[in-house]
Amino acid sequence: MKMVMAIIKPFKLDEVREALTDAGIEGMTVSEVKGYGRQKGHTEIYRGAEYAVSFLPKLRVEAIVASDDVDKTINAIASAAKTGQIGDGKIFVLDITHTMRIRTGETDQDAL
Repeated sequence: MKMVMAIIKPFKLDEVREALTDAGIEGMTVSEVKGYGRQKGHTEIYRGAEYAVSFLPKLRVEAIVASDDVDKTINAIASAAKTGQIGDGKIFVLDITHTMRIRTGETDQDAL
C-alpha cells in the first residue's frame, strides 16, 4: 500500500476529485495548507498599502491506494491539477506498512 500525497492549487480540487473518482480511487483526505516553493509568494495591495504574502494557500490531498494503483493515481492527479503555471504543486508517494478500519477491524488491503 502507498500514500499518494499531492499539494495542489485550491481551485483545482473539484477536477482532482473527479479524476480520482473516474480512476476508481475511493476516498481521500483534503487539508488546507500554506507554503511556497519556487513561486516564493507574491505581493498584494490592500487599502493602498503593498505587502508581501510569503505563504500561499494550497490544498494537500492524500489517498491511500494499493501499490498497483499508484501510477493511475499519480496520472489522474497530475492531469487534473496541471495549469502549466508555476505553483501547480507536487506529488509524493510514501509507503504504508499497516492500515486498520476502526469500525470493522479490517486490516491492510481489506481496509481500503
